[in-house]
Amino acid sequence: MSLSEVLRMVEMTVRGDCAMDAVGDHPVRHSTPTTLLRLWPYVKPVRWWLVGSAVAALLAMLAGLAIPLVIQRIIDGPVARGELASLPWLVAGMLLLGGVEAGLMYVRRRLNLVPSTRIEARMRMDLYRHLQRLQVGFHDGWQSGQLLSRAVNDMSTVRRWIAFAGIFLVVNSLILVTGVGLLTVLSPVLGLIVLCCGAPLILLSYLFETKYKVAARQAQDQDGDLASTIEESVLGIRVLKAFGRGRHMAKLFDEQARLLRGTELRKVRIMAALWAVLIALPELAIAGQLLAGALGIANGTMTVGTLVAALTVSTFLRWPFDSIGWLLAETNLAASACERYWEVRDTQVTVTDPEHPVPLAQPVRGLLRFEGVRFGYGQGRDLLRGVDLVVRPGETVALVGATGSGKTALTALVPRLADVTGGRITVDGVDVRDLALSDLRGVVATAFEEPVLFSASVRENVALGVPEASEEQVREALRVAQAEEFVQALPWGLDTRVGEQGLSLSGGQRQRLALARAVAGRPAVLVLDDPLSALDVHTEGEVERALREVLREVTALVVAHRPSTVQLADRVALLADGRITAIGTHSELLADNAEYRRLLSTMDDQEVSVP
Repeated sequence: MSLSEVLRMVEMTVRGDCAMDAVGDHPVRHSTPTTLLRLWPYVKPVRWWLVGSAVAALLAMLAGLAIPLVIQRIIDGPVARGELASLPWLVAGMLLLGGVEAGLMYVRRRLNLVPSTRIEARMRMDLYRHLQRLQVGFHDGWQSGQLLSRAVNDMSTVRRWIAFAGIFLVVNSLILVTGVGLLTVLSPVLGLIVLCCGAPLILLSYLFETKYKVAARQAQDQDGDLASTIEESVLGIRVLKAFGRGRHMAKLFDEQARLLRGTELRKVRIMAALWAVLIALPELAIAGQLLAGALGIANGTMTVGTLVAALTVSTFLRWPFDSIGWLLAETNLAASACERYWEVRDTQVTVTDPEHPVPLAQPVRGLLRFEGVRFGYGQGRDLLRGVDLVVRPGETVALVGATGSGKTALTALVPRLADVTGGRITVDGVDVRDLALSDLRGVVATAFEEPVLFSASVRENVALGVPEASEEQVREALRVAQAEEFVQALPWGLDTRVGEQGLSLSGGQRQRLALARAVAGRPAVLVLDDPLSALDVHTEGEVERALREVLREVTALVVAHRPSTVQLADRVALLADGRITAIGTHSELLADNAEYRRLLSTMDDQEVSVP
């Protein structure tokens, strides 16, 4: 970094031009050290441990700072006057001070190990719990790599700052004041020389760090983007290979990696310039002390012991002086990490339990009613604009409509994966927003179009919604979904781990396990988002027969993209222009509704029979 760049950086700092920047699509709200004050609720329970650690560090460094005074006594006493009787005691005193310094540093590490890791664990757990509570719409708008970066890398940065940088930023500042004061006591001239070199050092460190924190935040966001690309490439490896897009993703990864590398190099250049100043000014101070001390000794106004002690103190202060820039950099990194953490934590949870939940009457009948339901994503007009629909207990209604008509959005409103923006949805006459979420989702089960399985055993995946389910319940759910046969053929049966995303299984097998998971708890209301989409013709027929049995006992709303799915239903509702425009049996709509016939003709090439 040239002198002109340094001057330009100072000018930008004075003007405040560093207040905003951007990282790709990410607006960067640059944090300040005051952001770290938000850590207090986490620090408060363990504050005395951290205070004890800081006190131990301070005492250790004070012990080290006392050693030059002993050196002065040795040189001006036994060495200068030849009085060797006191020399062993003075040397023993130095050894004792060194031992105390080492012991206190050990105590410091032991004291802050537990609280710093506890704070990290609590923050990470709170972030994870908040992510679990946030509505699905939030996750739709965030890259998972960005969330992963905040939950892992940023929390480690905060922990390192609490355990080391934060403590030594305070301790080293006190040691610098104490050390300069001690030098002033030893020799006002030598103290003044160090002060004149040290004051600009602190100012320049602050100015450099103002620029550094911008690059630090950019690097953190770019690291999150890179993590997202890696995750998407790994999860979508089959698609990339099938379409020959590996090189395209490699190019994207290379561009993001180069961008991150450039930002990291910019951080290094800033720190390199800062370290050059950090090294040069203390060396200049020592040179000035040597010159002034030599003249003082020659004039008889200073002893050799005083000069050696002053130089030893100055050498001891090199670490506190040199560390200022690095500690400020770590502070800015931690502040940026906190800012990224609170960006997520401050996101309001919109789907919450009511203040006074209303219990459902038992047994639950499963009467599902949509009354003037409106819903939109906050971009333009509503997707659903007054949906009215009644699904009677034990009835199966197929929901059909053109792509983008809002079928999946409507089904997501039943278990409150999102909330209506107008109207209401009731179960047995109770608004779903008046039910506790746990109660609602115990009554309503959902199987999604894209079957999502976790890296766990078959048993754990099927019993996800009912962890207390017995083995017989799990097997019954597998029988309903026509999955028992292939599960028994797996190496360890129910205890076979299906691997990440269940990709060790076929699409049809994953879909059947997802169906088994939906029916395992015998819900009163079943919401199925095109559950047969990944099944072959033979398996589809088997699952259909099983579903006919289970659908007799529940209220079901089924999104249908295939004629075969439509024929599972007692009635069919046609969703168009944000409303239910027609409802009736499959044969009635096929005979009387031209829009329904047109829609069926685009669904599938299967032959559609009229019952």
